[in-house]
Amino acid sequence: MRREPRPAEALTAWQHPFLNVFRHFRVDEWKRSAKQGDVAVVTDKTLKGAVYRIRGSVSAANYIQLPKSSTQSLGLTGRYLYVLFRPLPSKHFVIHLDVSSKDNQVIRVSFSNLFKEFKSTATWLQFPLVLEARTPQRDLVGLAPSGARWTCLQLDLQDVLLVYLNRCYGHLKSIRLCASLLVRNLYTSDLCFEPAISGAQWAKLPVTPMPREMAFPVPKGESWHDRYIHVRFPSESLKVPSKPIEKSCSPPEAVLLGPGPQPLPCPVASSKPVRFSVSPVVQTPSPTAQSGRAALAPRPFPEVSLSQERSDASNADGPGFHSLEPWAQLEASDIHTAAAGTHVLTHESAEVPVARTGSCEGFLPDPVLRLKGVIGFGGHGTRQALWTPDGAAVVYPCHAVIVVLLVDTGEQRFFLGHTDKVSALALDGSSSLLASAQARAPSVMRLWDFQTGRCLCLFRSPMHVVCSLSFSDSGALLCGVGKDHHGRTMVVAWGTGQVGLGGEVVVLAKAHTDFDVQAFRVTFFDETRMASCGQGSVRLWRLRGGVLRSCPVDLGEHHALQFTDLAFKQARDGCPEPSAAMLFVCSRSGHILEIDCQRMVVRHARRLLPTRTPGGPHPQKQTFSSGPGIAISSLSVSPAMCAVGSEDGFLRLWPLDFSSVLLEAEHEGPVSSVCVSPDGLRVLSATSSGHLGFLDTLSRVYHMLARSHTAPVLALAMEQRRGQLATVSQDRTVRIWDLATLQQLYDFTSSEDAPCAVTFHPTRPTFFCGFSSGAVRSFSLEAAEVLVEHTCHRGAVTGLTATPDGRLLFSSCSQGSLAQYSCADPQWHVLRVAADMVCPDAPASPSALAVSRDGRLLAFVGPSRCTVTVMGSASLDELLRVDIGTLDLASSRLDSAMAVCFGPAALGHLLVSTSSNRVVVLDAVSGRIIRELPGVHPEPCPSLTLSEDARFLLIAAGRTIKVWDYATQASPGPQVYIGHSEPVQAVAFSPDQQQVLSAGDAVFLWDVLAPTESDQSFPGAPPACKTGPGAGPLEDAASRASELPRQQVPKPCQASPPRLGVCARPPEGGDGARDTRNSGAPRTTYLASCKAFTPARVSCSPHSAKGTCPPPASGGWLRLKAVVGYSGNGRANMVWRPDTGFFAYTCGRLVVVEDLHSGAQQHWSGHSAEISTLALSHSAQVLASASGRSSTTAHCQIRVWDVSGGLCQHLIFPHSTTVLALAFSPDDRLLVTLGDHDGRTLALWGTATYDLVSSTRLPEPVHGVAFNPWDAGELTCVGQGTVTFWLLQQRGADISLQVRREPVPEAVGAGELTSLCYGAPPLLYCGTSSGQVCVWDTRAGRCFLSWEADDGGIGLLLFSGSRLVSGSSTGRLRLWAVGAVSELRCKGSGARSSSVFMEHELVLDGAVVSASFDDSVDMGVVGTTAGTLWFVSWAEGTSTRLISGHRSKVNEVVFSPGESHCATCSEDGSVRVWALASMELVIQFQVLNQSCLCLAWSPPCCGRPEQQRLAAGYGDGSLRIFSVSRTAMELKMHPHPVALTTVAFSTDGQTVLSGDKDGLVAVSHPCTGTTFRVLSDHQGAPISTICVTCKECEDLGVEGTDLWLAASGDQRVSVWASDWLRNHCELVDWLSFPMPATTETQGHLPPSLAAFCPWDGALLMYVGPGVYKEVIIYNLCQKQSAC
Repeated sequence: MRREPRPAEALTAWQHPFLNVFRHFRVDEWKRSAKQGDVAVVTDKTLKGAVYRIRGSVSAANYIQLPKSSTQSLGLTGRYLYVLFRPLPSKHFVIHLDVSSKDNQVIRVSFSNLFKEFKSTATWLQFPLVLEARTPQRDLVGLAPSGARWTCLQLDLQDVLLVYLNRCYGHLKSIRLCASLLVRNLYTSDLCFEPAISGAQWAKLPVTPMPREMAFPVPKGESWHDRYIHVRFPSESLKVPSKPIEKSCSPPEAVLLGPGPQPLPCPVASSKPVRFSVSPVVQTPSPTAQSGRAALAPRPFPEVSLSQERSDASNADGPGFHSLEPWAQLEASDIHTAAAGTHVLTHESAEVPVARTGSCEGFLPDPVLRLKGVIGFGGHGTRQALWTPDGAAVVYPCHAVIVVLLVDTGEQRFFLGHTDKVSALALDGSSSLLASAQARAPSVMRLWDFQTGRCLCLFRSPMHVVCSLSFSDSGALLCGVGKDHHGRTMVVAWGTGQVGLGGEVVVLAKAHTDFDVQAFRVTFFDETRMASCGQGSVRLWRLRGGVLRSCPVDLGEHHALQFTDLAFKQARDGCPEPSAAMLFVCSRSGHILEIDCQRMVVRHARRLLPTRTPGGPHPQKQTFSSGPGIAISSLSVSPAMCAVGSEDGFLRLWPLDFSSVLLEAEHEGPVSSVCVSPDGLRVLSATSSGHLGFLDTLSRVYHMLARSHTAPVLALAMEQRRGQLATVSQDRTVRIWDLATLQQLYDFTSSEDAPCAVTFHPTRPTFFCGFSSGAVRSFSLEAAEVLVEHTCHRGAVTGLTATPDGRLLFSSCSQGSLAQYSCADPQWHVLRVAADMVCPDAPASPSALAVSRDGRLLAFVGPSRCTVTVMGSASLDELLRVDIGTLDLASSRLDSAMAVCFGPAALGHLLVSTSSNRVVVLDAVSGRIIRELPGVHPEPCPSLTLSEDARFLLIAAGRTIKVWDYATQASPGPQVYIGHSEPVQAVAFSPDQQQVLSAGDAVFLWDVLAPTESDQSFPGAPPACKTGPGAGPLEDAASRASELPRQQVPKPCQASPPRLGVCARPPEGGDGARDTRNSGAPRTTYLASCKAFTPARVSCSPHSAKGTCPPPASGGWLRLKAVVGYSGNGRANMVWRPDTGFFAYTCGRLVVVEDLHSGAQQHWSGHSAEISTLALSHSAQVLASASGRSSTTAHCQIRVWDVSGGLCQHLIFPHSTTVLALAFSPDDRLLVTLGDHDGRTLALWGTATYDLVSSTRLPEPVHGVAFNPWDAGELTCVGQGTVTFWLLQQRGADISLQVRREPVPEAVGAGELTSLCYGAPPLLYCGTSSGQVCVWDTRAGRCFLSWEADDGGIGLLLFSGSRLVSGSSTGRLRLWAVGAVSELRCKGSGARSSSVFMEHELVLDGAVVSASFDDSVDMGVVGTTAGTLWFVSWAEGTSTRLISGHRSKVNEVVFSPGESHCATCSEDGSVRVWALASMELVIQFQVLNQSCLCLAWSPPCCGRPEQQRLAAGYGDGSLRIFSVSRTAMELKMHPHPVALTTVAFSTDGQTVLSGDKDGLVAVSHPCTGTTFRVLSDHQGAPISTICVTCKECEDLGVEGTDLWLAASGDQRVSVWASDWLRNHCELVDWLSFPMPATTETQGHLPPSLAAFCPWDGALLMYVGPGVYKEVIIYNLCQKQSAC
């Protein structure tokens, strides 16, 4: 490595530090410059000086040009061009720059508000420059706003050429400023100035202030950003494309990728530092993103073939967003927030960050929350990330929390106590002491016991801002660098040796310096020596006699460099002498200096350059030479290598002689920090975009540790089924996280349209997001794309919420409108939009809209801040309006509402947080105040939520979280939890109520430590109403309603259950219980009685009526015990292993695993559609199941199950259509999946991680696929007229497929190949649709033998030993002896099939679709399309039914009177009777070519048990009576002309009532078959149910022995009293239920069902289509609701 030559910049030293272009070229004389058109010098009042005005209707005819002639050149080499200008109002302007590259190519770069989009050619770049008006609404492209202000346009010419044209910047050739604008001056410089910083401000931050000559004047007391605009282009954030592309969210790729062409976003000028807007970009992770592993491993450099093979798509993945630099955060950093500093100073424990404002006796335990995990990284900066000395963990700050992350397990532990962002960290060499400092003056510092997490010492630093900390190796000395209150750089040394022994921190020395310090380190060889680097200086320090002194290193020609980081390297192991150490220093210009610490001279100077081969499309390896370098932000040195992180996003590993790159990893943003682990095997890297990970040098794999939002989180939402979290941030991203691992899954980005609110769909893999433009979009989590977009709002979306059942969605906007959407299907649509409903000036908040837990009510703040409105969620009818401003009559200030939330449905509470620091609890029906929590927090609370059991109230209170004991009426003080450094925006309980999430600067996950109490009941629940002697058991059941989970199923009592009564309203001033007669909202629908009585509709939601109880937390009262049936429409959907006894088959969406000896079943669920096929690995340890698409998923689903544990280990989505076949390779390393005839996709998956290895599109439909059992590298497909042989070739981790296609010979016939199996090597057996079996020689690729095996298509072939099993569509299962086939192969086409003979044959009940046999093919299990599984024994020639189910949909299930049997009827026309004890099929009645639609079992009073009968109704209108005891049909009658829908016996069993789809009810004799009465009262609507009960009807005012009802599909119920022996039938009551408006247009409505109460025939229960999900109980005697 040669020394670096004298830099070329020395030839242009006259341009440093900056150049006044107008003065240098004497624009006022117009000798070296030119003007055209209307150009004049005027005085500007804002700048109070002369400026140039360029105006005119044609921009090209009015301009200033430098230099005067196009043949001349300015020769300006400054990297940055500063244009100080102001656009003329309502005009267009254009700025042209001619820039020359290093290879002397001239490129024109133009900026204008005239351009509508970015355009580029090889020699011209056009950027639309958008100016932001100071109004809420603006156009991105167009005329300059009327209030246009003076603008400092800062152009990084080097990055413009490098990023967008992949060229190296040479110099600025010419400039043309065209109308219409005012221009003050132009400047060039190599320094990045910050125009808004000056004086004491800049001294606090490592930025370069704008020189006074260039600065805009700012009057005293005013802000620079209020008067001027600063546009920096390109931004510190790397560019993203201007149109939507799909981008990987995977970890950085550890391969060499140089800068490639990337589309440009349009820059937006703003009054504050902002990032530049782009079009929405959907970012989805690669398959490895979820696991935190990079897809490609780093490789040694150079490797030319790698660059040549890389596709252009890799360069299209534009880098993502990055956090703002400190200069952009200055305004925020100057805002001092009043944190709970007093509390933190007195609270020593870091384990539980909790404070108490009062007695907390109601809390058990104390504390109730414990921090479990943090999603985030950085905060004040992203340069603080350290390895622990043992290399097992990483220490980094996340805003105000210090996180220790174990890299192998992902576990986190925390250091809690800071109330502001942590600005600096340091860890001593023995992992004993951890030092931390928090930002903002005065800086508070903490010393921690690293092993226990206990804060040992808390003290204030002499510095106002601490920028860097460094421990000595022993931990006895701590040094810090920062700024004092005058803005001067200050270095402080503390003695910390006595802290661990109970002593205090002692200030040993302090020193001020005028030199810039960017990095500071204590040397490893001498604790009294240190080193620092900064702008133009590298200094060595020494502590002696209580004084800190420093001396500079002679940098020679490098004295003007801006140094960014330093690191020491010990030359000889174990040598502690200073002469043995070398100091490495890096700079923003790409220089790395190697400094001899003893001689204090530079030994070597090298420079990192982005060079590339001339004319080559891809960048080559970096070298150290002259030219523009890559800005290096950090470096770290080990004894063997040097790790370098640069702003181009690369982490590079070099040998210490810097001869060539060893490894490199490309990140999604500029690398801000690198750190080599103590063992030198891992390199930690952090980026300014909030990514933290490490590169394993041995495996060459990059591991992602943490991702983070780069701005505060605004809202969050949780999804229960997948365990996912969605967050919305000010960084304009929506991110999806896995709550179990806290890893990012998806990243949706939109820079033009900022997301504001988010919520998940409760049942589908979809989430909804509201944006600042007013758009509400739905995103698919499976396809990672936008599904539907609605733009019914005019302002930014402020609230978004969905009902618990997922049927409705609501959104509100800043203009006050409220929108209601129907989400019944994925293509959701707008139902209503109401204007002026929501408070128009309310900020976006997760609690802006609230839906009650039962989904009936919607609450929000509006139409003014002082009112809260409650509406019916379905109808949007206003039910209640509460004036919050008048609730506190004693207050002289008008109160306003801030946020709302509902309590559990049983309570009926509505909670409202107000601007007067209160939480008011209202009755959601009456609006009266139930209770009040005063003095919640000094500031308004933007978010609050109540737990499902109403025990805990969670409130976002400033930068803290407060938890109240809601169950205690005499509310004690809350528990207060710290950790956030910025206001908490959202709080929420997890769906299982076991965790709490809080979001603000980061996302915190807290464990709820309170145990679930079995006797916990809802506070304020209504008192029970005792209405009869049996009230006791029901009261006991109600008291256990909230048990989570239910431990025991309540047994029925012997006494008769009570009649349900009506609960009275509790007295005024009670405990807040509500009147259960009005438990729901006022109704717009009603019941109509034939007696002109309109009873109230009663809600039967949990706890609203006596005797009801909610399902337990596990999801319901029911537990699946047994499954009867087998999916005969699948294929290869049964597996059996005789050696292990494993037996599994599919039934609908379930995988049923059954013990053939005991009959015990396991049910593996999770598929969203019917399972099509199964595959068992050869080791019998893994089972794969595949299903088709469902209405909620765009792709089919494959689940991989662990056979031993029954758990789903992997879930993959391989095809957009149904999976036809699955197969494991012989070594179980690969899984092949085959799509159906529409998909035609063949995919290979590696079973180690189930990542996609290879995929191909097939030219024709394929019916089967199989691996060669003798060669794992071969598989075969059969289809239309061809056999396709695939050879798998593996090169490293890559697998390629080579295909060989062979046509089917004409001798086989014209049918398709439908099945295949391998025989003895090298034979392949194939079955055809015409019944032929043909044999192929796989080596020669020819068919040499065929024979006719069946009359129907061969759907199954199975070979073992010398036997072949064939199954056909005719139901024939045949066993063939094929031992002689191998010898016939040598004869070729002359082989005869006479050597093949059939040994056995069995005829089954349907086409054979699956089979599994033992190795000798003596016995096996066979499945048929009839839904039957047979046990086949060839030795005995028998087939025994194992499993039998209906072929198609089961329409009805009825039970025998003694509940010993049940009967089912199906679309396949069969009626089957099952024994409930064994679930065995006892009897089957089959009617061909008809569907059995309804069924009824005769009552016990019809005679002896052996005379039980079944009545079955069919689709042709016929009614059949079957005798169960004689297993025969007794009678067939035809009472209806159309299909029957329901049937029932009378109470004596001598009469049958039947209803049809036209609404007719027929009454028939089951003995004679005569129909003696037809009722047409319901004509026009199908009869959905008929129910009969025995009732003495005198108390109803009518005569009869039976009471029966009929319910029809038009929501009408008729009740009749009858005595069929006397042919008497009389109408008792008529009830009507109107159809909801939201469902009148839908094609399929739920049925209307009605039934009598089993223990009280006067009570009628009804369910049907309605606005609310409810059961209506009606008392026939009282003609009113029963409760």
